[in-house]
Amino acid sequence: MLEHGGGLRAAAARYGIALGDWLDLSTGINPQGWPVPLPPPMVWQRLPETDDGLETAAAAYYGTPQLLPVAGSQAAIQALPWLREPGRVGVLQPSYAEHAHAWRRAGHQLEWLPPDQLDTAADRLDALVLVNPNNPTGQGFDPAMLLNWRARLAKRGGWLVVDEAFMDASPDQGLTAQAGLPGLIVLRSLGKFFGLAGARVGFALAESALRERLREALGPWPVSGPARWVATQALTDHAWQAQTRIRLAQAGKRLADLLQRQGLSVAGGTGLFQWAPLPEADFWQDALARRGILVRRFTNPPGLRFGLPGTEPAWRRLELALAGMRAERLR
Repeated sequence: MLEHGGGLRAAAARYGIALGDWLDLSTGINPQGWPVPLPPPMVWQRLPETDDGLETAAAAYYGTPQLLPVAGSQAAIQALPWLREPGRVGVLQPSYAEHAHAWRRAGHQLEWLPPDQLDTAADRLDALVLVNPNNPTGQGFDPAMLLNWRARLAKRGGWLVVDEAFMDASPDQGLTAQAGLPGLIVLRSLGKFFGLAGARVGFALAESALRERLREALGPWPVSGPARWVATQALTDHAWQAQTRIRLAQAGKRLADLLQRQGLSVAGGTGLFQWAPLPEADFWQDALARRGILVRRFTNPPGLRFGLPGTEPAWRRLELALAGMRAERLR
């Protein structure tokens, strides 16, 4: 099992700080997520049904009916590599580690590619996998460039897999409306922007033949009835979505400014997180944890990813902690 953000209970036990006293900035999940109402009893009492409105709502939201609901995009990440014969697969480095892990487990030969090598690699790979905007660096990729790579891969029966887990804050840069093109697979999730990580709802967007193979691999009822109901309501709440995009744009800038004021170099980010390369990332993560603040540490390259504080006291707590650490380092 790879390490991920979260793990708050383990951190509480390790540092001897009560669970309720932590500020968790480790996940990149919207701390002011979609307000979930109480689902009707019927969705608990019946098996999930595909004509309950979820696919229709998702088709309107993503701009295409070429989609398959999955138990979070993680389910598709794990299943997709088994739908191809072992081949040469390029994975953006750094990026979400589960992609490389899944393709390696399925017997594929991996190439870890920095962003500036993706273009040339597209002509020799069987599949190219990247995250857009990237996690943890926040780097975005031009849609026209991605579609060019898709066409070059598809000529040889190859795939372009684009994980858009953080794309909802800037959907005009996404590729969901292009789903159905040969060789293009787009993964989306309601975990980050909507703040519904616990519901485990995502979508794989691809041409119909590949979706059917993925559907068979995942089996019946991949998403629970209550999760389908909640996702349908969230995807159709256009007013909340519009307001949240404005708020996240402001919050992302605010977080970047805060980190820079406290001497951290911000090299990229999204509305949901900011990326700070740090040679001493392990020291900074530990020092923050001793103050009850959990952030996500990466080792290659070393750095910290900071999620959004959810309240004004949380913003103040983060700034005071960083200021205190900075003062200690200057002594």
